[in-house]
Amino acid sequence: MIDLSSNILGVAGAGSVTAIALAALLLRVSLGGLFLAHAYLKYFVFTPKGAAGFFASLGLPGWFAYLTIAAETLGGIALILGFQTSLVALLLIPTLLGAAILAHGKNGFWFTNENGGWEYPAFWAVALFVQVLLGGGALALTA
Repeated sequence: MIDLSSNILGVAGAGSVTAIALAALLLRVSLGGLFLAHAYLKYFVFTPKGAAGFFASLGLPGWFAYLTIAAETLGGIALILGFQTSLVALLLIPTLLGAAILAHGKNGFWFTNENGGWEYPAFWAVALFVQVLLGGGALALTA
């Protein structure tokens, strides 16, 4: 009989200290890359002026777009490098909650809805909180 009370993949290293450190690295680099991709989109596709106009259409000051682009760029780089990972991830959560509530909230849950629902940015915020708890993991510049 198989004992389901333990980690079945534990024999392959799942759940080990090394696996958790590698998981934190993978999550951190993925999140950082996504932030850089979104900053790129706002800067080179929508343009900062266009992003500011969109933010204004949501009832926010247009300059929030510039702050968001800076946060996504600097935060993305910091996450990829593993610089103060927990703090950076924590500071980026409001960016995603703002996107979920202000930009996507009225579109419903599913991100496949027209103009994207709040599913994706909400999940991204949860992933950031997981990163806060895990820390930088393997190859991080700072603990």
